[in-house]
Amino acid sequence: MSPVKIILASQSPRRQELLHALGIEFKVVVPEVEETYPQDMPSRKVPAFLSNKKADAAGAFLKPDEVLIAADSLVFLKNRILGKPASIDDAKQMLRTLSGRVHDVITGVTLKTCEKQTTFSELTKVTFRVLSAEMIEFYINKFQPLDKAGAYGIQDWIGYVGIEKINGCFYNVMGLPVSRLVRELKKLGIEIPNEKIRI
Repeated sequence: MSPVKIILASQSPRRQELLHALGIEFKVVVPEVEETYPQDMPSRKVPAFLSNKKADAAGAFLKPDEVLIAADSLVFLKNRILGKPASIDDAKQMLRTLSGRVHDVITGVTLKTCEKQTTFSELTKVTFRVLSAEMIEFYINKFQPLDKAGAYGIQDWIGYVGIEKINGCFYNVMGLPVSRLVRELKKLGIEIPNEKIRI
């Protein structure tokens, strides 16, 4: 019998919002895990590694009718990782670094059941216009995005005024590539609500 109960291993309000929008009922379990990785690991593999790590920490006691979703999103400027800023000053520096440049957002997602575990990554390219010091100051003070990789949320004010274009999944930048997630869940035999229409 296919797993029917969804567990989200994330306290991210954006990921929870996206699952709600899909019509998926789920419960949240926040894993106690240090988001560390081997220093010699290729940077582009880190999101998948961390999503696996979160899934292993949160999924130790999964029941046969449960499937766990774990994810980790990071911003990359070339091969440099921009994670969550450590301070307001760090956030300002990240946005100054991203200003007028193209960067990548990679989300690693792990799906885990009692019997199997699968991981995939999704990449979206994001182009920022040149951000003035006043724009950065306003955004940081108004929205305080210290819980977001790269110090910004695409769904926030800075996304409205600062992003010129994206190449790839918009929702991936929010933290969960939902279209790909639906396809991967279907491979596990899990249908989202009302999915009698072929997707």
